[in-house]
Amino acid sequence: MNGFESELEVATRAARCAAEIHKAGRGQDLEIAFKSTQIDLVTRVDTDSERAIREILQDAFPGDGIVGEEEGETRSSSTRRWFVDPLDGTLNYTHSFPYYCVSIALEVDGVLAVAVVLDSVRDELFTAVSGGGAQLNGQPLAVTERKHLGESMLGTGFAYSPERMQENLLYFEKMLPLARAIRRPGAAALDLAWTAAGRLDGFWELYLNSWDVAAGSLLVTEAGGRVSDEHGGPHRLDGRVIVASNGRIHDELLTALQ
Repeated sequence: MNGFESELEVATRAARCAAEIHKAGRGQDLEIAFKSTQIDLVTRVDTDSERAIREILQDAFPGDGIVGEEEGETRSSSTRRWFVDPLDGTLNYTHSFPYYCVSIALEVDGVLAVAVVLDSVRDELFTAVSGGGAQLNGQPLAVTERKHLGESMLGTGFAYSPERMQENLLYFEKMLPLARAIRRPGAAALDLAWTAAGRLDGFWELYLNSWDVAAGSLLVTEAGGRVSDEHGGPHRLDGRVIVASNGRIHDELLTALQ
């Protein structure tokens, strides 16, 4: 595992702790509040889950930085940073739509090293270590072998602001007649994990945050896929667009998104 066994174990333990908070919160008062819009929600479960994850990570690796969706960035002089989405798919969670997860990733010297995405509904644990492949509940993952966009099922998502939704819709309109199907389940980290697992052939989305994509992008590349920006260059965690695929359809997908 290239020396990251301890980090993977701790991240997995933190994700399972958060998943238990997800399960305990179902059907309870979620204390829902709003961020940017009426569809950009935060709940007690989000904040409690992130707090639990942070405690576990900080206890194990006190010198590391942490970038979390709810509490922002805990800066450090270390070149190691954890990216934490304690509940990706909050809107789904509040509506009892069973598609949400925990996402945790470690970046070392600017390179993603460890990824954990835990589907707390299905108890599916997606993991990856740089150079060590990707796994689902301990079994190796591999992307699909489809070679043409017209045979492919893609995933995507939509931004929260009305202006950015319009931009999303333009891309969606371009892609709809070109792919076999497009799905929009509402949790980017899980969409990327499903791309790594061969359940989707590709995925694109605009204006995601680092904690949304860090773990999922490593899962895709370690499962044999490709992740890039909209021009085919390296994807940056703060980039405007992420495009992920099995690699075989990637160039065709990029052309379609231009």
